[in-house]
Amino acid sequence: QVELVESGGGLVQAGGSLRLSCAASGRTFSNYVMGWFRQAPGKEREFLATVNRSGSNTRYVDFVEGRFTISRDNAKNTVHLQMNSLKPEDTAVYYCAATPRIGLFTRTRDYNSWGQGTQVTVSS
Repeated sequence: QVELVESGGGLVQAGGSLRLSCAASGRTFSNYVMGWFRQAPGKEREFLATVNRSGSNTRYVDFVEGRFTISRDNAKNTVHLQMNSLKPEDTAVYYCAATPRIGLFTRTRDYNSWGQGTQVTVSS
């Protein structure tokens, strides 16, 4: 497993933007497929985006396509989620996750390392 720490969450008005970051420990970050998920109180954790090991391929859930962008910087052991045009329904705790397996995974069960989460609150 790899240690993951999210940052960049906060309070923003509808229509605003936030850039989340996830810092990973270790020297083998480039060997992990990375993903972003979110979870609102009382709801299940849901998939948002994933990026392959090199950063050349991404996959998104339909409702964030065009608003959110996942990227990674393997030299700095970080993955980012740029979120634009935020809506109140985007309010949730956002988590980054990692898996050593190869693929663009969309299920929570496909990832074996998780960060502690960062709160994103979008006001109307």
